[in-house]
Amino acid sequence: MSRIGRVERATKETTVLVEVDLDGTGQVEVSTGVGFFDHMLNQLGKHGLFDLTVKTEGDLHIDSHHTMEDTALALGAAFRQALGDKSGLRRFGDASCPLDEALANVTVDLSGRPYLVHSEPEGMAPMIGPSYDTTMTRHILESFVAQAAICLHVRVPYGRNAHHIVEAQFKALARALRAASERDPRASGVPSTKGVL
Repeated sequence: MSRIGRVERATKETTVLVEVDLDGTGQVEVSTGVGFFDHMLNQLGKHGLFDLTVKTEGDLHIDSHHTMEDTALALGAAFRQALGDKSGLRRFGDASCPLDEALANVTVDLSGRPYLVHSEPEGMAPMIGPSYDTTMTRHILESFVAQAAICLHVRVPYGRNAHHIVEAQFKALARALRAASERDPRASGVPSTKGVL
């Protein structure tokens, strides 16, 4: 049974197409017009072993906010769709990924309830490249969580370089999502005493 989610989203600000295959091999085709964000989405697909297609056209003449926000919303919706009823999945996943001086710890629960806890070192550089506002990392995760309906805890206890701090988060997120969405050979049914997630 394929676990593929496909979402198309169109507003006056953006048009977005996202397709994700949870049982892929990490094949990624991404184009949002925001170079560093594309780089992060590539990390998500590659390290999660998700086949991921993202095509976004947004109002970049204003700034990159709407483009990244709407892409994250569509990505979350596609991920939720691909998970189906979550029967037989591990449900919980965690990963720690270092990137030189930075370390990211991520824990995920495919709970059906959106919740984000997020912390980064203070005093980060405000921009990465010409169009990635570093305050957007939390908002990207908020948007993803809202539509994916998952509980996500992301913590970066230390790091100096903004590029490393953000990239470590996306790598750890990919690994944690991969672990949580894997099938558990010992489990049957939905992994919840409620019977639904």
